[in-house]
Amino acid sequence: MTRIKKTRAALSGVLLAAVLAGCTAEAATTTAADGTTTTASTEEVAAAAGIALDAALAANVAPEDIDPSYEESDVVDVTLTGDTAESDSEAVTVSDGTVTISAAGTYRLTGSLAGQVVVDSPDDGVVRIVLDDADITSSTTSALAFTDAGAAVVVLADGSTNSLSDGADYAGEGAEPNAALYSTADLVIAGTGSLAVTGNANDGIGGQDGVVVASGTVTVDAVDDGIRGKDYLIVQDADVTVTAGGDGLKSDDTEDAAAGYVYVAGGSVAVTADGDGISAATDVLVGAGTVQVESGGGSGQTVADDASAKGLEGAVSVVVGGGTVDVDSADDAVHSDGVVSIQDGTLALASGDDGVHADGDVTVAGGTLTVSRSYEALESAAITLAGGDLDLTATDDGVNVSGGDDGSGQQGPGAADTFVETSSGESSLTISGGTTVVDAGGDGLDSAGAGSMTGGTVTVSGPTDAGNGALDLDGGLAVSGGTLLVTGSAGMAQAPATDSAQGWVAATFDAQAAGASVQVVSADGEVLDSWTGEKAFASVVYSSAATESGSEYTVVVDGTEVATVTAGEFTGGGMGGGMPGGGARPPRN
Repeated sequence: MTRIKKTRAALSGVLLAAVLAGCTAEAATTTAADGTTTTASTEEVAAAAGIALDAALAANVAPEDIDPSYEESDVVDVTLTGDTAESDSEAVTVSDGTVTISAAGTYRLTGSLAGQVVVDSPDDGVVRIVLDDADITSSTTSALAFTDAGAAVVVLADGSTNSLSDGADYAGEGAEPNAALYSTADLVIAGTGSLAVTGNANDGIGGQDGVVVASGTVTVDAVDDGIRGKDYLIVQDADVTVTAGGDGLKSDDTEDAAAGYVYVAGGSVAVTADGDGISAATDVLVGAGTVQVESGGGSGQTVADDASAKGLEGAVSVVVGGGTVDVDSADDAVHSDGVVSIQDGTLALASGDDGVHADGDVTVAGGTLTVSRSYEALESAAITLAGGDLDLTATDDGVNVSGGDDGSGQQGPGAADTFVETSSGESSLTISGGTTVVDAGGDGLDSAGAGSMTGGTVTVSGPTDAGNGALDLDGGLAVSGGTLLVTGSAGMAQAPATDSAQGWVAATFDAQAAGASVQVVSADGEVLDSWTGEKAFASVVYSSAATESGSEYTVVVDGTEVATVTAGEFTGGGMGGGMPGGGARPPRN
């Protein structure tokens, strides 16, 4: 197994079973900023493409099975009063404003404390802290810290309102704990009450193992990361709102290939972050629920060269198998150093850079994907559109498939970036299903390699300037199925490959106004198709199962014949490639 990421040794548990079947194909390499390279076979990269949510989950470490429920008869009551506390249990002691719990069990905290609650239980049992209208504020360290426990549970009592707040300056540089709610053990937050966490020094909620927010209403405001689980961070059926000076939700285990993931399984997540909205050292997974992210101030903002403000960022993969994802980001809305796989769900993305970017592969197999604002809507070394409904808007290329260094990236043209490239240097665009609508200021469909279309419907409203083309595929677009409807400028107009199995029509003519009706009409007067040219255009490309190579067709615009051509023949400019998309790109991290 080879992970497409320079810091890890496996392609992620996410990508696996099919990888084991042979690695003799041509190599794919990633080149890091320091010049080091990692090699993976193209079969391994292909095995990663289109990964389903269930397979991604199965390849990651499962969360610990920790039961948050308890018997009322087992509860130890702890009353917080000022800078002290009262309890009948010998496992509860108080000294200088610090309440220490030293044994496994269930402890109910009520009242207010100007100090800290520390769980220091050397046995392997579960320590449950039931917050029942509890307010804990520390001026020097974390408010609630599980420094030693077999497992940690915070239960939000039914109908209760609770708060945790830490000090702005902890004792010692890099001292642990480093979050208002901190745990060295696996942490589960459950219950039906509410919890407000304020991280004045660093993170709001920080776990050195895994963190599961199972239920309840949790609001976090932190100067750095909002909620961080080292091994994993899972939101199950909770209402989570995060405001963060760093990243919103984060998992950062870079040592274990099966850890370091964030999974939204349900509930609702709303993140406003100066950094990345959701960031994972391996995988960002969305299965259900709602995710709303604003990062870096939104798509109208720019990102500093040394900063990252992406919406969803999974270093190995981002997999969406359901739910609703709404992102407004200054940087890429969805980003992976490896693969992005959209199988289902509803995504609405606005980005100051790319809508969806992956160094290795982007696959859309289902769901609804709308990119309302972007520099480039989809960008990767390989892109597969196999299903779903896509509506893509870009100021430059709508779909950009390129191998090698991402020279238009955030470090500026020519900068070294981690990017998958096959040894042949070719990239691929594959369209086999779905409905795709592209509105591009630059190239509509752009590929440094070849493209193929075997099914689906693609409508491209391409550029109005002559330096770009609605189609710009260096290796040509081979069409053998589906319906292709293209309008754009004439200067770099490109037709499908001449050896395409399905007939196609391509024509250039005098510029036509935006909003004009386009028809392709056969010699016997049959209208094969009609659509609207959303922007001013001077070229048309059309292909469908009804198009017969060698037959004559007329292009009619607003009732006027503008060109009569033979299917499979094109004499317009820009055949065989055309210039790359124009315009300066925002910097990329």
